[in-house]
Amino acid sequence: MVDRPNKPDALAVSRDIGHASGVTLESDRVKLSLPSGESATILFYGATVISWIAGGEERLFLSDKAKLDGTKAVRGGVPLVFPVFGKTTEGPTASLPQHGFARITKWEVLGKIDESQTSVQVDFGLGPENLDVDSRKQWPFDFGLIYSVVLSKTSLETKLLVRNEGSQTFDFNALFHTYLRVPDVTTVAVEGLKGITYKDKVQKGAQATEERDLLTVDCEVDRVYAGVPGTVTVTDGEKPLFKVERSKLDDVVIWNPWEGSSGMADFGPADGYKNMLCVEAGAVSSWQTLEPQSVWEGGVTISL
Repeated sequence: MVDRPNKPDALAVSRDIGHASGVTLESDRVKLSLPSGESATILFYGATVISWIAGGEERLFLSDKAKLDGTKAVRGGVPLVFPVFGKTTEGPTASLPQHGFARITKWEVLGKIDESQTSVQVDFGLGPENLDVDSRKQWPFDFGLIYSVVLSKTSLETKLLVRNEGSQTFDFNALFHTYLRVPDVTTVAVEGLKGITYKDKVQKGAQATEERDLLTVDCEVDRVYAGVPGTVTVTDGEKPLFKVERSKLDDVVIWNPWEGSSGMADFGPADGYKNMLCVEAGAVSSWQTLEPQSVWEGGVTISL
């Protein structure tokens, strides 16, 4: 159990998980539910949200070939990226696997939750004691992570608190790799990115500025938009699908592998890319620097 004596007071929660009517604890996952029918399911492995049902519909894309047994990162849902985005070749994160260890490590439920008739929250914890020997050698800093998932009637909020519990300053990236389920990716658009400079990973990292009011997808896209100031909205024609609001997460990654998904052994169905769009809130265009005994917190709320 991650229960450090110096855990910030802001993390205080109010009710034992065993007595919470809106929380079901299973061997490998936690399910949150509301009396009105909404639900969210989170694996202990990676603290990965694998389902969010609201308005009677599944709102997240999960590959039907995704590995949920802890053998590899989950393809779909909301994988959590920390402490590095992508793969680096130098510096303290160079030895870490792509996107770091948070999404491939088993987290602990912190044992208490906040619950009401209209929302329910569960907190997960991860620290050095949860890492395997290799990961600990690869990133030898003293840290504590608290990951909170908050289910409301029309929204899903995910937030991460990072605490530097050691005597050395460290740098990190954080990102919520959210796979949104969409009816048809060719008919949806992303609004709120016009005028933003982005790195185009499909074009080998070339930089450009977004000129369109509405970003549409008709081929592979993998872009890191840096310094996005406001809300990002996903629409389907005139119909709003998702509103993405961020706190201390300045960057937005837009990703769809298109037919390149055929080369991913854990991606399915074959045409599943037509029903997904990753809109990922993160702090990844530059390193976040955390001084000893300091705390950083960022999060994203996705609303219908």
